[in-house]
Amino acid sequence: MPLSKGDKLPKATLTQLGTDGPEPVDLNARAAGRKLVIFAVPGAYTGVCTTAHVPSFIRTADQFAAKGVDEIICISVNDPFVMGAWGEATGATAAGITMLGDAESTFTKAMGMDFTAPPAGLIDRSKRYAMIVDDGTITLLHEEENPGQCNVSAGEALLDAI
Repeated sequence: MPLSKGDKLPKATLTQLGTDGPEPVDLNARAAGRKLVIFAVPGAYTGVCTTAHVPSFIRTADQFAAKGVDEIICISVNDPFVMGAWGEATGATAAGITMLGDAESTFTKAMGMDFTAPPAGLIDRSKRYAMIVDDGTITLLHEEENPGQCNVSAGEALLDAI
């Protein structure tokens, strides 16, 4: 069962590409006392993720900051090397978006947001969603009905809802 508004983030250690290689990121520690936007995508370098979802948060990053958001985080079931390269390629890193890998889909499964689509080569991937997390608690969650769409989980839609 997917987590929803009012639930606490599941305990998770994700990874990011640091200057010396992969670095663990304790998501709960990162969320403590802070307001985060977290959005998740089915895969780095995939169509809608690259052409619509990430760009929507690049466009809205300053507006989220003006509303008190401390950090915008993108999560995908990919390794930190892929996430680092994708962040550079899309301009997300330059825009200040934190790119985190959930290589084993541990966080994604704990969120109840995993799906598998073998014909597309997507195994244990994340559904497309975006949420506001305030001090570790989910205060707003928008999930797409179809992972190939980016409507309710886009940066603009999340902004309109807060």
